Amino acid sequence: MNWIYINEMSKYVGQTVTLKGWVANRRESKGIAFVNLRDGSGFCQCVIAEDKVSETFDLSKSMSLESSVSISGEVLKDEKQLGGYELQASSFEIIDVAEDYPITPKEHGVDFLLERRHLWLRSKRQWAIMKVRNATIYAIHNFFQQKDFSLMDSPIFTGSAAEGTTDLFKTDYFGQEAYLAQTGQLYGEAMAMAQGKIYTFGPTFRAEKSKTRRHLTEFWMVEPEMAFYDLDMDMDLIEEMLRAVVNEVIDRCKTELEILGRDIEALKSVNQKFPRISYDEAVEMLTGKKEVNGVNAIQMLGNDLKTTQEEIIKVNAEIEEREAIVNDNVSKKGIKNFNRNRVAQLKAQVKELEEDARNIPQWIKSAENFEHGSDLGGSDETVLTRLFGCPIMVYNWPRKIKAFYMKRVEGNFDYVKGVDVLAPEGYGEIVGGSERETDLEFLIEQIQEENLNQEDYEWYLDLRRFGSVPHAGFGLGLERLITWICKLKHIREASPFPRTSQRLKP
Repeated sequence: MNWIYINEMSKYVGQTVTLKGWVANRRESKGIAFVNLRDGSGFCQCVIAEDKVSETFDLSKSMSLESSVSISGEVLKDEKQLGGYELQASSFEIIDVAEDYPITPKEHGVDFLLERRHLWLRSKRQWAIMKVRNATIYAIHNFFQQKDFSLMDSPIFTGSAAEGTTDLFKTDYFGQEAYLAQTGQLYGEAMAMAQGKIYTFGPTFRAEKSKTRRHLTEFWMVEPEMAFYDLDMDMDLIEEMLRAVVNEVIDRCKTELEILGRDIEALKSVNQKFPRISYDEAVEMLTGKKEVNGVNAIQMLGNDLKTTQEEIIKVNAEIEEREAIVNDNVSKKGIKNFNRNRVAQLKAQVKELEEDARNIPQWIKSAENFEHGSDLGGSDETVLTRLFGCPIMVYNWPRKIKAFYMKRVEGNFDYVKGVDVLAPEGYGEIVGGSERETDLEFLIEQIQEENLNQEDYEWYLDLRRFGSVPHAGFGLGLERLITWICKLKHIREASPFPRTSQRLKP
């Protein structure tokens, strides 16, 4: 019998094929069983009717959750099913009966699921996220390869810091002190001097003990570096890359984004021209001193708070009405179940609204009291992107809060030619880049000011001694981009096995 994958079923309508996979769900009616099968490529409903498999029908009852099976039958087109097809079974084989599976349709706590991450990855939602991750990685490589960039590899073990020494993982390297790389950027500069246009794509590490929803201790970074580029060219490339990658993911992952309930139109905001605002302008907008298209940030937040509080009252009223139906003695079972499910959805909605109601007053306070020269916090980034509704670029930052290798702004050496790209919908910074400093003496001053060992950076300073040219680059946090594309609540879901300051296993 012809064994195929679920995502190939469109080619075999009306034909008899075999699917092999795992039982994601099973329900039974009189004389018929509905098995939701997954095989890694997709999900498919398999209908096992007693009159077609009479001798073995009772065996189908042993298909427990996550049992591995092989099911043969005819492929039928059915638009109501996820993927648009189903299998009418004519025979089946149970490969392995799974023990009681610990992850059930009921709601589990985050810690419970993270401790069983090796199994949680099998769920439909996590499957969809990982498919989006795969498509995102492919699209990134596709973009740079089409532009004739060379993929280069930077070392994971380094002998020096690239962006300060406070968040490094220190290790012993055959008797020498070494660190896990925070970034491959300094090495990327060296490789760009040889290849012209390069990008690195690999794991990076930050030892800061952050517990926010945006931070991992181990994450993947895409870091292009381009000889003869200035900051404007750098920003052009960032915008072009994000637009190309997001559109390719939308095109390739329609089913996965549907599973995640993602609003595709929100992602298509990448097709707008990204607003480019200086740090000084951003501060004025954030503190309400400058309006954006007639909108004042502080007033906008006040209106948001009022709307959120009204919505909480409205949703709670609907919950009360639907719970009355669930608990009455007259409604049919189907109606009760529908309302029970709707109540669960509404309660989740209220939880999010209540979180917003708690956060917005803090955002207002942060915005009103923001001090010029400070870095933007998560709430500040959220407010700025709310003013535009699409990714924005904030450039020309105060030198004191940026890395030592960023080039100073001509005529104002208190600022550097750096840029942060902020994703909309509260997802904040996803890209950080800059034009690189080429002044040898200034770089030496910066290294000394950061209390770094100049000897560790002599190889880097050589890049300015031997054929120095203007150059620029950026770093894209893969998991942060995926978190925004999938609209995840926490970045840990964007990694197969996330590492945070609180979790090292499994």
